[in-house]
Amino acid sequence: QVQVVESGGGLVQPGGSLRLSCVASGSGFIIYEMGWHRQAPGKQRELVAKATSTRVINSMDYADSVKGRFTIIRHNAENTIYLQMNDLRPEDTAVYYCNAGGEDGFWGQGTQVTVSS
Repeated sequence: QVQVVESGGGLVQPGGSLRLSCVASGSGFIIYEMGWHRQAPGKQRELVAKATSTRVINSMDYADSVKGRFTIIRHNAENTIYLQMNDLRPEDTAVYYCNAGGEDGFWGQGTQVTVSS
């Protein structure tokens, strides 16, 4: 059974930075797709960024709203991903969830990110 654990959320002022971490353990192999989603109060969960990995290439995809501000970093061998979030805005406030294996895969419990002055 794959376990997904996130860490690194918190309270930050607008314009600040945070780094989220996620480890997916127990798979025994490199998980093809890992990513970050978020859900703000009263809104649907949305994809923030994902990293897909084969033996040949790694690719990253971002939501338009975070391009240029957020960076997803992946360490394949450890099934670990990070989300470096810069220039945070109040609209980035949400619970951030780590996903391993796509929508039908495994999910962490979430970590709260609050951007407020």
